[in-house]
Amino acid sequence: MRKEDTVKLISAEGFEFVIHKEAAMVSQTIRNMLTSPGGFAETEHGEVTFPEISTTILEKICQYFYWSLQYASGKETEFPIEPELTLELMMAANYLHT
Repeated sequence: MRKEDTVKLISAEGFEFVIHKEAAMVSQTIRNMLTSPGGFAETEHGEVTFPEISTTILEKICQYFYWSLQYASGKETEFPIEPELTLELMMAANYLHT
């Protein structure tokens, strides 16, 4: 993976997830952060920090991005979500527009 093809997503605890830019673009919020004109730090460095999203939730979101890319064609499959993560995951998904 080339650096320009990746994005670093940083959780509230400082854990870093390096994922394909294509996967990150599943989120409209991240897409806007990375493609907005004006020299924003996220655009220049390819890093997005989420001070309100825990490592556990951000990891699940990254898994969802890849799942979404794989099954966007309409293939019937479910994305597994542990019940204890549901509320926090829904709040993060709402913020990320995913």
